[in-house]
Amino acid sequence: MAEKMGILGRKLGMTRVFADDGAAVAVTVIEAGPCPVTQVKTSEKDGYDALQIGFVPGKEKHVPKPMQGHFAKAGTGLFRKLREIRLAGAAEQEVGQALTVDMFAAGDVVKVTGTSIGKGYQGRMRRWNFAGSKDSHGCEKVHRNNGSVGNNTFPGHVFKGRKMAGHWGNETVTESGLLVVAVRPADNVLLVKGAVPGPRNGIVLVRKQ
Repeated sequence: MAEKMGILGRKLGMTRVFADDGAAVAVTVIEAGPCPVTQVKTSEKDGYDALQIGFVPGKEKHVPKPMQGHFAKAGTGLFRKLREIRLAGAAEQEVGQALTVDMFAAGDVVKVTGTSIGKGYQGRMRRWNFAGSKDSHGCEKVHRNNGSVGNNTFPGHVFKGRKMAGHWGNETVTESGLLVVAVRPADNVLLVKGAVPGPRNGIVLVRKQ
C-alpha cells in the first residue's frame, strides 16, 4: 500500500508552547531528519515504487558488512536506522538527496508511527480496563479476576482473541490527525500538538496525512 511522503525522527520529549491567544498547547518535540535517500526502488526493476531513507549515523562496528556495502554504493555514509516508504508513483528524489523538516509547515496535519512503551506482563484490569468484581459481599479472592473465559462441554475451549492477562505495549502504534504547531529547520525540529507513541528518544516516522 502506498504511503505519503514521510521522514524518520527521534522523539525528544514533551513541552508546551503558547498560542497567539495565550492558550497553552502541549506539544511533542521531534528531531526529524535529515534523512538521506539510500535507495530508490522502481516498478520496472523492483515491482513497486519506494524510497529507502536512513537516520541516525552509525559507526562501522554498529553496521553489518552487507549493509556497509549497500551504503557505500549509495555514497551516503553509514546509518543505524532504515525505513522504506512505498510511493504511489515514481519517486521525485534521487539517491543521496536528503529529506528534511522543510517538507512540513505549521498547520499541516500528520500521522506519527512509533513503538509504544512496553509495560511487561499486566493483569486483565490494567491491560483491558476491566472493572473487576465487587469489593463487598459475595466475592472472595476474585476481585481482579476476569470471570468466565469460555463454556463447558461445548465448545470446550477458549476462543481466540479473548481478552486476558499478558504482555502489554511494545507494539507499532500510529497516531493520526496531529497538527504541526511549528517547524524549526535550523534545529531539524518539529513541534507536533499532543502526544505521539513511544518513549523518549524513540524512533518515529512522521508522514503527511
